[in-house]
Amino acid sequence: MEREFPDFSGKWKMKTSEHFEELLKALGVNVFVRKIAVAAASSPAVEISQDGESLHIQTSTSVRTTQVSFTVGQSFNETTVDGRPCTSFPKWESDNKISCEQTLQKGEGPKTAWTRELTGHGELILTMRAGDVVCTRVYESSSGGAAGRERDCKPGGRS
Repeated sequence: MEREFPDFSGKWKMKTSEHFEELLKALGVNVFVRKIAVAAASSPAVEISQDGESLHIQTSTSVRTTQVSFTVGQSFNETTVDGRPCTSFPKWESDNKISCEQTLQKGEGPKTAWTRELTGHGELILTMRAGDVVCTRVYESSSGGAAGRERDCKPGGRS
């Protein structure tokens, strides 16, 4: 039987954001850069494409666009929110949630991680952690695709 996975694909717009500036502060980002980053990231556009367990995420703000591609269950290289290279390992935390621990490739800093979770109400919840600080961003669909449908985020057949 073919395994089924939740469908993260679609275009997403941010609805709420909590503790983003605190997250940047915990990462050691200076106050001037933090203010610019918070303003620029106040309304990011996120587009996710997915094929099974492989995801491609593009996040666009007024200042920059970032892209990351990965397959759940396989480590990959990416950059932390403050620009440090790291190795990340995404895994299924539940039927509708991916969690990812990040390990810095060089230097020191707080332990970082992120999760992406689909709700049964058509929302995508992104949490980012740096040490004890947790930033939560809630997104809603801005497209009529998979992200725009109310759906059961707990598919059967995945083990």
